[in-house]
Amino acid sequence: MRYKSLTLAALAATLPVIPASAHHSHGNYLMTEYTHLTGTVTELHWVNPHTWVYLDVTDADGETATWLLEAASANTLRRQGIAEDLVQPGDSVSVRCHRLRDGSNGCLLGFLTPEGGVEREWD
Repeated sequence: MRYKSLTLAALAATLPVIPASAHHSHGNYLMTEYTHLTGTVTELHWVNPHTWVYLDVTDADGETATWLLEAASANTLRRQGIAEDLVQPGDSVSVRCHRLRDGSNGCLLGFLTPEGGVEREWD
């Protein structure tokens, strides 16, 4: 009886953790390959739990599309030494990111290089 009670208690203690780990999954991104983009930053949102960079990218035909890039939290980026003023709207940047599986214009931002700067990890 005691073993059964301990097993049930352990199971009940782990159930709340399952949704939290699912939230931090990168399953909606193609994690096995990088997409390289160059464009102009139009918006930055330094928020938790994820920072967002909006990037206007012009293709070979001259068409511009906005890409939404999901990065680490504002707190994580600060701990990595990335200041909020490193990149501003209007700046040209290049990025390496993991594209959304559904093919829409979105990525998990892996690395960002400001114009004339050094590549930094943003995830």
